[in-house]
Amino acid sequence: MDINILTNYSFLVVAAGTVILAIASGMVGTISVLKGQSLIGDAIGHSSFAGIVISFMLFQQRNPIILALGALFSGIIAFFSIQLIGKNSKIEMDSILALVLSSFFGLGMVLKSYIQGNPQYSNASQAGLQNYIFGQAAYLMRNDVYLIILAAIISISLLLLFYKEIKIFVFDEQFARSVGIKASFLNWLILIMSMVLISVGLKAVGAILISSMLIAPAITGLQWSNRFPIVLLIAGIVGGGSAFVGTYISSTVKNMPTGPMIILMMSIVAIFSILFSPKGFIAGSLRKRKGVK
Repeated sequence: MDINILTNYSFLVVAAGTVILAIASGMVGTISVLKGQSLIGDAIGHSSFAGIVISFMLFQQRNPIILALGALFSGIIAFFSIQLIGKNSKIEMDSILALVLSSFFGLGMVLKSYIQGNPQYSNASQAGLQNYIFGQAAYLMRNDVYLIILAAIISISLLLLFYKEIKIFVFDEQFARSVGIKASFLNWLILIMSMVLISVGLKAVGAILISSMLIAPAITGLQWSNRFPIVLLIAGIVGGGSAFVGTYISSTVKNMPTGPMIILMMSIVAIFSILFSPKGFIAGSLRKRKGVK
């Protein structure tokens, strides 16, 4: 075990960025999972890559804030596209999500290929744009971490500020409406919290894997408790812990990409929880067997 890496400046910068992002994503992702909107987050995550490339084409620079705003804008358009098609067609939601996801991601890939070697964009370096597809947390800079901290503060603050309303809305939407809680406002609030984190997390984890950072810690939390605050706490801890371990392994073992390693750690914990938690597969099988007896 290489302990010296724990005091390395580059490691600390990357670890701080990934851990803070994972804690906030795990907590906010829990709301999306409980509302059954996990796949919408996946579709928006993939769709945001097109916004990254379009922002680069318009401003010809790789400023993290500009690219994040492009990703955010693209995600909003993708969400409205999903809602528009859903309200005006008889297409099933899973088909709509697949259509929007593939269309926007395909647009991003086409534009990325178009600008490669194009003399019109030769004044700006395109190096690193491909990292937004699969993520490259090892190249996180101090400014990227500041942006992640800002996004995490915004998302967690909104969660705490509207905690009571969100809790009622998540578990009983009809009751929430009856006591005057506006469902449309909370839907927007959940969407904004998710999209802010997705837009700043693309460089670390990539458009393809960013949804896993929202979903996997939430699944783990739900396996261990039915209480909303406890689930949020577990999701945050599992997200942050997995991010730290994944970052450490990728920093000490050659050819181990940080983003995918973090997602792998989260997935291992989620699968372990599905199998061995009190609500898991093995405990459920034992209860059924005892019931038969």
